[in-house]
Amino acid sequence: GWYRTRLKLNNPFPNGRTLLHFDGAGQKAQVFVGLDQVGEHVGGYDQWDMDITKAANRALTNDWSKGTVPVAVRCDNSRDAESIPSDLSDFTRYGGLYRHVSLVYVPAISLERVHIEPLLTPDRKATVKILSRFYNPTASKYRVELTINISDPEGKVIQTAALTKLPWAGMKEITAFEIASPQLWSPKTPALYGCAVTLKTSAGEQQLDEPFGLRSVAWVEHGPFKLNGERLLLRGTQYHEDHAGVGAAVPDEVVRRTFQQIKDMGANFVRLAHYQQSPLVLDLCDQLGLLVWEEIPWCRGGLGGPRYQQQCRDMLGNMIDQHFNHPAVILWGLGNENGWPGDFENFDTNAIRAFMIQLNDQAHRLDPLRQTCIRYCPFCQDVPDVYSPSIWAGWYSGQYVEYRAALEKAIKSVPHFFHAEWGGDSQAGRFSETPEKFLGKVAIGQGTAERGSAYKSKGGSARASKDGDWSESYVCDLFDWYLKEQEQMTNLTGTAQWIFKDF
Repeated sequence: GWYRTRLKLNNPFPNGRTLLHFDGAGQKAQVFVGLDQVGEHVGGYDQWDMDITKAANRALTNDWSKGTVPVAVRCDNSRDAESIPSDLSDFTRYGGLYRHVSLVYVPAISLERVHIEPLLTPDRKATVKILSRFYNPTASKYRVELTINISDPEGKVIQTAALTKLPWAGMKEITAFEIASPQLWSPKTPALYGCAVTLKTSAGEQQLDEPFGLRSVAWVEHGPFKLNGERLLLRGTQYHEDHAGVGAAVPDEVVRRTFQQIKDMGANFVRLAHYQQSPLVLDLCDQLGLLVWEEIPWCRGGLGGPRYQQQCRDMLGNMIDQHFNHPAVILWGLGNENGWPGDFENFDTNAIRAFMIQLNDQAHRLDPLRQTCIRYCPFCQDVPDVYSPSIWAGWYSGQYVEYRAALEKAIKSVPHFFHAEWGGDSQAGRFSETPEKFLGKVAIGQGTAERGSAYKSKGGSARASKDGDWSESYVCDLFDWYLKEQEQMTNLTGTAQWIFKDF
């Protein structure tokens, strides 16, 4: 798909840079300005910038420009086995510009990223470090003056700092301070502080505003989850960026309505399946008080070669870098169902495990304060900090009365357990007087995992997904049983139901 427009540029900064900022473009994108290809991006879900300054200036010198700059973006979501996500994943790899694209003007040297590292001390004080890095493509030597203003959740400025230095490369700490009596972020009180960093040079002025929250997280070994020192049962669901009639190009007002519905339902947790999502989604989770598991789209199929693996590393790095400041995020997901083969002739579990270890190390290097996780890859279950096995008692196998025993077994099997993906399907409006009648065919004690072809409508042992009536009556009974068991287990971290709405 091709997207074309003409831009009338008016950069206010002398020798400033003109950027196109993409919130996401699927799955591969090439950017053309005038007759020149200025760059490309691989990965359908992370944010990225394209500097079009030189090409735009060149295009304006041509008679055919007529004072405007022709811009074209080519998006391609045709299958490439050496890229993620796999076609074996159960979601659509949409193409096109399904998220916002912004025209951005910045000075010759600008702030590219600000990271905020808050840490609660045992005496309930908060220490906060502010780090930043520059975008300086021409290696400008302007002296930079940075001013940092920190405001509390009511908007009152509580900390200020300033420094003047020559520009540096990479991320560097610019100030640190302590908050003696912090207002803590939680699902009940999602208090957000503000950090405004202003850059001034002889080339111009720029300001970045970054909200942040103060909270502590603890995963008790073989036990519950704690937020700010107190046990919190994570009551969750999961969200795909998908809506009827628009695919992945979900309008902002629909995203806002959906996440308010998730909050109103009583959830305090959401897993963002199975890829980095738009800035608006993360902002809403911060504002509403929804804790987040966010993951990269390494989902099923096996492990490809160097290009495939580099894309995984790039997308993990981008996700952490871009969503670092969101207090809602507590888990970085490294993959999903990676024990599911099919894309490559060679399915090497040792190679997959070794690469999972690489990703785990990368995530901890980039963000030492958050935990890592994966869902359902038994030969990698000891790699991340938090693991979710497959437990579908009463749907893909077994009976739902076996749910609690399956949870207890899983909690003992890994240091930190979370149950992502549970539930069942139903046909809206279908009801039954005898929804459990088929259970007489389903053997107890045969396990509760999704195995082999359990998702298919034929073959294999008796199960609800094949032999049940797909009524709302049955699925409500299953949900009621699961929720009752979850609420009674003091050693359970939490769960996330699959899925909040159809996709």
